[in-house]
Amino acid sequence: MPLWKRILIEKRALVAPLVLAVVANLVAYGLWVYPLGVKSAGAAERAAAAARSLQAAERELASARELVAGKSRAEQELSTFFDKVLPPDLRSARNLTYATLPALARKSNVRLMDRRFEEGKPEKNTRLGVLNVHTSWEGDYESFRRFIYALESASPFVIIDDVALTQSDPTKSLLMLKMELSTYFRLTTSAN
Repeated sequence: MPLWKRILIEKRALVAPLVLAVVANLVAYGLWVYPLGVKSAGAAERAAAAARSLQAAERELASARELVAGKSRAEQELSTFFDKVLPPDLRSARNLTYATLPALARKSNVRLMDRRFEEGKPEKNTRLGVLNVHTSWEGDYESFRRFIYALESASPFVIIDDVALTQSDPTKSLLMLKMELSTYFRLTTSAN
């Protein structure tokens, strides 16, 4: 008889409860411990996913708050632009360019040759009108550079739409500059 059979037979009272305990542990592990471990691991994954979702939601909230703040800041700047930068009407826009352009030209050693004003047709449902100014100037190249820089840096809101530089007489250093300018002004409510 082999040794292990003899031990089982002689120590049956001790071995039987040990075998039963091992089987009971295996059953308990299979029925309770393993499923709880899987469930616990799933809960940890769900918790990690929830934490990631929370972080994403916090980022979206911060982005939304920045958007609201940016929108209110843009509305405030637009209101300032309309109220303080743009001329209130066509007459003010014409006066603004009528006085400013020759003064800047004199400082830059440029001579005004011709100037024409033309009111653009306002689009439907707009709050802005446009005044186009067609000008001709005479001077040298460096003076024109200084003049254009001064015009772009000046406080009146004037846009340079087009520039054409020509030399009328090749024997002279004087050049002709044609500039198309525009400025915008607020329309009154009756103009709409």
